[in-house]
Amino acid sequence: MNSVLFLGIPNTYQSTLELTPASYRESCSRLQYLAPEQRTICSLSHNTLSAVSNGAKMGIDECQHQFRMSRWNCSTFANNTSVFGGVLNIKSREKAYVYAVSAAGVTYSVSRACSRGDLNECSCDGRVHSRKPKGNWQWGGCSEDIHYGEKFSREFVDVRENRYTAEGLMNLHNNEAGRRSIRSRMQRVCKCHGMSGSCSVRVCWRKLPQFRVVGDALTARFEGASHVKIVKNKTGHAKKLRAMSRDHKKPKKTDLVYLDESPDYCEYNETLGILGTRGRICNKTSMGLDGCRLLCCGRGYQTRVREVQEKCQCRFVWCCDVKCDMCRYKKEEHICN
Repeated sequence: MNSVLFLGIPNTYQSTLELTPASYRESCSRLQYLAPEQRTICSLSHNTLSAVSNGAKMGIDECQHQFRMSRWNCSTFANNTSVFGGVLNIKSREKAYVYAVSAAGVTYSVSRACSRGDLNECSCDGRVHSRKPKGNWQWGGCSEDIHYGEKFSREFVDVRENRYTAEGLMNLHNNEAGRRSIRSRMQRVCKCHGMSGSCSVRVCWRKLPQFRVVGDALTARFEGASHVKIVKNKTGHAKKLRAMSRDHKKPKKTDLVYLDESPDYCEYNETLGILGTRGRICNKTSMGLDGCRLLCCGRGYQTRVREVQEKCQCRFVWCCDVKCDMCRYKKEEHICN
């Protein structure tokens, strides 16, 4: 998975957008951090790598949005091929989230690229037309092909995982949970056709949800992630994952799972790439994760007042402009010790 995440880092992501039909095969062959199978898939179409890179970037961006006010804020390191530093060496719930949202990002981006006609191997999902509609409407339009997106994600993202190891089983489970978080939230959208808006014919198709909806759903799964242990077969290979305690329910395929407890994200740890929370801005009035009590890990905080300048009193001027004044005001901020 780290190789896929690396494609979402700004410099690498931008370089994939600049690929031309004449250069993409050569570019794919030079990406040594990809597995041979990934380089083969990459060379299928000059837009394939761009779609994967976009999906990886979507996953990283969503992770950073969801955890922006948490002790671990999904920090990335541009000069480190592990992207998230050593944090992903720990089989924690944070790693579970990163893998799930990244697999979801690739699925999402490839599915959308199919419907836009960017990829040669897929287009709109014609399978929905075989389903008989329940109601006064009919299938039409371009349904986004979540099935191809999932298939591609499994073949590209999962290829490095060894299903006979504990970590491999954990990663594969979370990758699949990420993909399922999209499939279960596919939407049916419809458009009316007829004289003078009569809606004599209603045509519907399946559409991907907003990726923020997927990120929110996975964050909810993160909060309730299942602590699991490995069950081995007679040869000593990992066979399946089981809840750590008998009192806990068996994790579903849509749940996130982890094997190790999370490290302490309060203090700086160079080895793991943990930045700590010193110097982070906190919310004095919040009792949540962004509150000074939790975010500052009990170390307390300092308050500073600074003068800021922002647009204010904006108004529409005919035609067609918006004019604003510039206002100065003092802003109070609270910074963790």
